[in-house]
Amino acid sequence: MIAETVLHGSLLLAVPLALAAGLVSFLSPCVLPLVPGYLSYVTGLSGADLAARRRARVAAGAPGGSGARIETADEVLQRRRGTMLAGSLLFIAGFSAVFVAAGVFVGGIGGLLLDYAEPVTRVLGAVTVVLGLMFMGAIPGLNREVRIHRVPGAGLAGAPLLGVVFGLGWTPCIGPTLAAVQTLAFTEGSAGRGALLSLVYCLGLGLPFIAAALLYRRALGAFDRLKRHYRAITVAGGAMLVAVGLLLATGVWTDITAFMQRWVADYSTVI
Repeated sequence: MIAETVLHGSLLLAVPLALAAGLVSFLSPCVLPLVPGYLSYVTGLSGADLAARRRARVAAGAPGGSGARIETADEVLQRRRGTMLAGSLLFIAGFSAVFVAAGVFVGGIGGLLLDYAEPVTRVLGAVTVVLGLMFMGAIPGLNREVRIHRVPGAGLAGAPLLGVVFGLGWTPCIGPTLAAVQTLAFTEGSAGRGALLSLVYCLGLGLPFIAAALLYRRALGAFDRLKRHYRAITVAGGAMLVAVGLLLATGVWTDITAFMQRWVADYSTVI
């Protein structure tokens, strides 16, 4: 059963696309600038706190200062790295629960509508093309942001709830990529495969959060450099969505899937 699921022809195409869609979502202007805030939220350690600590160290070392030993910002981050990692994992678990549940539902609906899969897939493909253009900002008026602004209390206890809020909130950056992944989940016609694709999307979106938690200071510098390339990132991500939408709308996706299913039909795993 595992081999049938993993080596299913359409999954061989859909899984890397879902992973890429999650990464594009993370790099989008709606998410990337908020990462330091999310990490500060779950750890209770903000940039202002680190700046105040630096000022206190300078004051303590100045003539007439107390001379007391005060932890450096790097020492504080090192000490709280475990907390930041745990908070990131809980945050990811929160939005993953939302997205995977959606994948199960959409995949299950696809299974119930197998007799109408082709026309529905073509319509969803056309919608995905529109979402790709929307992601690139090529459709004026569709880039409003609607987000749930009430959030739970800060700290590890609130991290998974914050993830759920993040998953339920709608932004024009996450919406198109997530909708494209759910379209692929529908074409799978299986709740299990829909869940798998959504989970892979969550990995693409969540793994950079973990990397940011482990390499906080370096990650902030890398994010600043990436911000200068937002336009290229959104164009590339939108182009990927448009390409997937065109494959679905024209039926080429189905043809490629059928070919890959025949290609892997005789493959067998070692175990």
